[in-house]
Amino acid sequence: MNLEEKLINILKTNENLMRDLEWVRQLGLPHWCIAAGYVRNFVWDYLHGYADQTPLNDVDVLYFNPTDLREESEKDYDIQLINQYDKYNWSVKNQARMHTKNQDDPFVSVADAMKRWPETVTAVGIRLDDDMNIEVIAPHGLEDLFQLIIRKSPYFKDEAYFNSRVNNKRWLDIWPQLRMA
Repeated sequence: MNLEEKLINILKTNENLMRDLEWVRQLGLPHWCIAAGYVRNFVWDYLHGYADQTPLNDVDVLYFNPTDLREESEKDYDIQLINQYDKYNWSVKNQARMHTKNQDDPFVSVADAMKRWPETVTAVGIRLDDDMNIEVIAPHGLEDLFQLIIRKSPYFKDEAYFNSRVNNKRWLDIWPQLRMA
């Protein structure tokens, strides 16, 4: 079994997974996925043998639409998801406009945006295809996620921000098997 299949099998143990993916799929967003902590934290909980899921700060929903760069559109999608399920702090972001946050060149896709995130293990997303199969987007691969390694993305330049993020999120306390690379 390859790592992508292993990831999908682990995620399928999340009783809310298909429901959450279907809610986002129903928005009709182009090139979308649920990413970051939703995937990363669940896998780390699973690999640590935790019976209960670590609470999420938010649920990151990404999409790529260069024809509508209005932040208001993202807020509308947030509201639609909150109306479906208000127990999550939904955070919908169009990656076609997020390059301005770090003064990067424009991104060409969701995967292109994700590879520039601070950590390789955070740059993992999942989506449903037209046949309701789970697809994985992981521009840095899945090795670090399964080896419990926190590594700065080679595309992310701010070492101090990377380190403060790891410390502020307390990942090494919450998941003690993690290690920094």
